[in-house]
Amino acid sequence: MSLNSPYLRKPTSVTRVMGEVLLALLPGIAAYVWFFGIGILVQLALATVAALLAEAAFLMLRGRPVTRSLSDLSAVVTAWLIALAFPSIGPWWLVTAGTIFAIIVAKHLYGGLGQNPFNPAMVAYAIMIVAFPALMSQWPGAGRLDAATQLDLILGGARKIDAITSATPLDALRTGLRTEGNTVAALLQGEGFGLFAGHGWEWVAVGFLAGGAYLLARRIITWHIPVAFLGVLGLLSAGGAWASPLNFPGPVFSLFSGAAMLGAFFILTDPVSGATTPRGKLIYAAGAALITWIIRQFGAFPDGVAFATLLMNLCVPLIDMKTQPPVFGHKTKD
Repeated sequence: MSLNSPYLRKPTSVTRVMGEVLLALLPGIAAYVWFFGIGILVQLALATVAALLAEAAFLMLRGRPVTRSLSDLSAVVTAWLIALAFPSIGPWWLVTAGTIFAIIVAKHLYGGLGQNPFNPAMVAYAIMIVAFPALMSQWPGAGRLDAATQLDLILGGARKIDAITSATPLDALRTGLRTEGNTVAALLQGEGFGLFAGHGWEWVAVGFLAGGAYLLARRIITWHIPVAFLGVLGLLSAGGAWASPLNFPGPVFSLFSGAAMLGAFFILTDPVSGATTPRGKLIYAAGAALITWIIRQFGAFPDGVAFATLLMNLCVPLIDMKTQPPVFGHKTKD
């Protein structure tokens, strides 16, 4: 038997959606642990506890049901995204303070779940990288730190920056191009780089790509935002590399470095702060890709996904208003 449109989808719950998102993050987290150690697991635990405590405290202050709201897992998703965006060897208070700020200021002061105009995890990242740029720039190198050293750093141990930390691939490439006068091809032969992007980081990105494919297969997200974001970022990178191959990395390096995959599938697809119409999603993601590429190539920060997300969050009301599809049964929007 065949059915004609419109098709009615089965209702879904916030808890199921958030649970699927957490499940989809696991391949990237597994690769993170494999290459960089257990520090990320400690940061995930710290962020989760901080998010749940902050959420519970503010729900009680607002007189809202605590147990039902905590069980929807939205606070846990925010916590995990913050932990993955922050350095895994950062001090414990850094991810804890960022998470509490995100839950209270970026989420509950705007009305709670479903009301926040900005992505809470990216608000936390933007605030912390402006307030603590040195700590937010200290990342582990692949296989360089054992578990005991990572725990010591997270719990407040002495930080001998040059000896224990490593720049991200985007930061290393940018610094090499701007201060050392090297070319992209020469820099990519360095020890911090792998087969097609940063050593270790490229496989973390592959893990997030696999998780994104899972979300698409489960229809938790649609194709519009990931395809538009990765497509435009890839095209801009290809154009830069074609125009000046000595100074601009190619599309493969750009797509598998920094937060490109995490942003495409897990951050920009936030159903609350992102665009909701099909054409709006394409515009929203394409704008985010353009801003990300500009910040990466010409800005003060090595990656631009967080700031691009927040800037495009500002545009979402206008984008959605201008891209509303026609009402079913009518040829025009009116």
